[in-house]
Amino acid sequence: MKVQSVYVLGSTGSIGESTLDVISQHPDRFSVYALSAYSRIEKLAIQAESMGARVVVVPDDDAALRFRELWGAQRPLPEIRVGAQALADTAADPEVTTVMAAIVGTAGLPSALAAARAGKRVLLANKEALVAAGSLFMQAVREHGAELLPIDSEHNAIFQCLPDDGAREKAPQQPAAGVRRLLLTASGGPFRTTAVEALHDVTPDQACAHPNWSMGRKISVDSATMLNKGLEVIEAHWLFSMAPERIQVLIHPQSLVHSMVEYEDGSILAQLGQPDMRTPIAYGLGFPERIPSGVGLFELMRMKRLDFDAPDLLRFPCLGLAYDALRAGQNACINLNAANEVAVDRFLTRRIRYTEIARVIGECLERLDGTSCAVPQSLEDVLEQDQRARFVAAELCMLRA
Repeated sequence: MKVQSVYVLGSTGSIGESTLDVISQHPDRFSVYALSAYSRIEKLAIQAESMGARVVVVPDDDAALRFRELWGAQRPLPEIRVGAQALADTAADPEVTTVMAAIVGTAGLPSALAAARAGKRVLLANKEALVAAGSLFMQAVREHGAELLPIDSEHNAIFQCLPDDGAREKAPQQPAAGVRRLLLTASGGPFRTTAVEALHDVTPDQACAHPNWSMGRKISVDSATMLNKGLEVIEAHWLFSMAPERIQVLIHPQSLVHSMVEYEDGSILAQLGQPDMRTPIAYGLGFPERIPSGVGLFELMRMKRLDFDAPDLLRFPCLGLAYDALRAGQNACINLNAANEVAVDRFLTRRIRYTEIARVIGECLERLDGTSCAVPQSLEDVLEQDQRARFVAAELCMLRA
């Protein structure tokens, strides 16, 4: 058995930590070649020591100095690589076989794309790689023979429920044979039953208190607004070559059915499991084999009911905006994602209200509609459009401050 050499982008986040937990259970299968972190340098040092990482990637010289101070002189120092370019260069490093792309936001796009262009096994937990650059990313996967495995629990569930035609991990150019619809489940977040008129006054801490999943603050807010699910719709479009009208979102508060695939004969295949990201991570790491993840038994006897409902777009306008952006084209998806990142940041720092997140995104999409209609042809095109949208969104937020 060949040992996979793994690079975990964003190792100190929740996905990164879960990835290292799974890897630590299989020392005969996986070794950690490199880890990256942005601000949690102390945690990065602990992880690098415990996993025997040969390389760490940090954002700047101050972070590199901090890592050296934390490491001390008692043991050999890992190679320290610095800066955004180092993130991408390490993803393409010949020593790396598998890349866990778990950096949140557009910041994770260049390194994920570099991994695809280097023909790596890419475990994709970064939504923005497909939301902002879906056509470029999938083209890179196809042209360079990369192996793409979705890690988001919903897309991983769909992947598991699709026909096993021997090439599921390659970028499809048309929907899988016999598939009628993809059914993405969503918990509904912390405000699933909150009165719509009360949403104006919710706080960042309330928005981050997800009932089922433990996630970072930005992703938690995205889950509360269901913009996260909208991004997943866009991802599903690219991952599975499925038209927007054939991707449906269902509210499922128990978070036990992670998603479903409906076939032309009326059959529906669902993937169930505990709300623990170690399950899809282990599936991606071990594919095509199934390996232990550390997740305990799923006690079906305790599962009293499974509820499903249609999302209320008055409560979750961001979901509707995501569908609109997908139908409008790639640039609109870039604008959607950029505006959301800006608006969520302003909300978390209490500069705008929760309900203004959707308003900022909607107005940004309207203001930039038709200003740049060409499909992005390069990463530079994507990042230029991203910056344009961030400027507009920041301006809209200032008007509400």
